[in-house]
Amino acid sequence: MNQILSVESPKKNKKNRTGNGTSIEIEKIVKFFAIIMIIFGIFMVGTGSYAMYQNSKLSGNSANPTIYIEDTTATEITLKITHNKELSRVTYRWNNEDEIEIDCNGKKNVEEKIQIPTGKNTLYVYAVDVNGLEGKTQKQYTLQGDIDIVINSDGKKITINAEGKEQLSYMTYRWNDEEETTIEIGDMKTEQTINSIPAGQNTLTVVVVDINNKTETKEQEVKGVSKPKVEITTDGSSNFIIKASDEEGIKTVEFIINETDKNVLHLDQVWTSLDDRKEFEYSYPLHDGENKLEVRVYNESDVSEVFKALVRK
Repeated sequence: MNQILSVESPKKNKKNRTGNGTSIEIEKIVKFFAIIMIIFGIFMVGTGSYAMYQNSKLSGNSANPTIYIEDTTATEITLKITHNKELSRVTYRWNNEDEIEIDCNGKKNVEEKIQIPTGKNTLYVYAVDVNGLEGKTQKQYTLQGDIDIVINSDGKKITINAEGKEQLSYMTYRWNDEEETTIEIGDMKTEQTINSIPAGQNTLTVVVVDINNKTETKEQEVKGVSKPKVEITTDGSSNFIIKASDEEGIKTVEFIINETDKNVLHLDQVWTSLDDRKEFEYSYPLHDGENKLEVRVYNESDVSEVFKALVRK
């Protein structure tokens, strides 16, 4: 009996074996590159995290000193200054009074208890580290005392208001180290006006005493200013001349002729030195006929003086 044997071709078998080997090799290559990509990804994540850590660390090192103000009691507060670097200077002051320095001696943390003065006052705190980085803050406090004193100034006069829980007996005030001036009160409150202030920077000390001999003292820095001196002359018939002077220095001169011809001279934009602006002279042509002149001169404190004149050409 004839038998039919199925015999595969040697070439076909060879082809099939070659194809299976290629697939295995490609799979190995893909796995290899996948592993490489995973390792690379882990490296990049680690590098980024390290950079973020370094940036955070640098940022922390460059932060300014931190200032905390805690209300310890109704009449006392506690200052706390903290930093990651040594502090070189820490100060505080009330209003415009002199600064009080707290001994920090290279410390990173400083703490100080402060009594709150009566009345309405503003506390200013300042801190700086060894690298010059600064921190500052301010806070306002109002504390009702047995006697409240409020001092207001417009540069030309002083107004002192005082009010007590008991009847006020008298008040004294003095400029700098001069002698005291005493004012009798005999009431629960008072308002006193000082019409003249010494020129320049001054310290005004006010003391108020009630009938129970309770005393309240308040000091305030006050800058006294004077009005500029100004006059108008003529050189005959053609021009009028403005002459002005001031101890501080003249800032601006405004003049108007017949209410329509308006002019402004900004001296501070021409001469930056105050010494060059303490005296000023300026000539300007007169209009034909009647000239109604008005000159206003401002000094560095914006205190002004007005001079008016009627001149005929």
